[in-house]
Amino acid sequence: MQETVDSLKELMTLDELCKRLGMSVRNVRFYTTRGLVPPPIRRGRSGYYTADHVARLELVLELQAHGFTLAAIEKYVGRIPEDASASTISLHRTLLAPWMAEHPETLGMAELTERCGRKLTSSDIETLAELGILTPAERGKYDVAIGHLEAGLKLISIGYPKAAATAASKIFSHHADAIAEAITQIFRDEVWPAYRASGASDAELAEAIEVLKPLSIATLVSAFEHAMNAQKRETIQRRAR
Repeated sequence: MQETVDSLKELMTLDELCKRLGMSVRNVRFYTTRGLVPPPIRRGRSGYYTADHVARLELVLELQAHGFTLAAIEKYVGRIPEDASASTISLHRTLLAPWMAEHPETLGMAELTERCGRKLTSSDIETLAELGILTPAERGKYDVAIGHLEAGLKLISIGYPKAAATAASKIFSHHADAIAEAITQIFRDEVWPAYRASGASDAELAEAIEVLKPLSIATLVSAFEHAMNAQKRETIQRRAR
């Protein structure tokens, strides 16, 4: 990591760094020994940390939050150039941020019961999970898409089969994986190089990504709606023959 003018504007002691990130001294030193962050900058006998150290540690925490193992984190961070600026490293965090139109709320069972107006059975929970409305979180809690919860409960109340939810979930997951892989390839081969060639800053590229996220979701939903309408018309025409 090179000592740029920007990175040296705010030098921090180890204690100040830990307070800013909510991280223990032990963890900072551990990540340093594993090469995930560079050693502190020496000024005499004292070591100091910069915005670049903060950015790298925040990226490590973000990767941990996404369930990456230590080995996977080391591999990911190892691909980032040593002289990458804090803004470039922050761009990686932007790419890791969830592509969600609605951020879920984490609810315990008591809170979930209150929101639903009744106690959910294990079958109800499984159906809602297959519908993508809730996913298990830590310590018996659930991440819940509140905006879709009422619709999911309505489906359950009218007897929507769990088997249908499971089958549909598999179809959505299969095609979503293929779409995500293709869009990622387009971004890597077309979007990223174009922005770099234009001289755009990391902040401008990060802004473009944030704009692209909801637009991509809306485009996907629109394409699905058109496809379903076309399928409906085709079914009606076939029955009318």
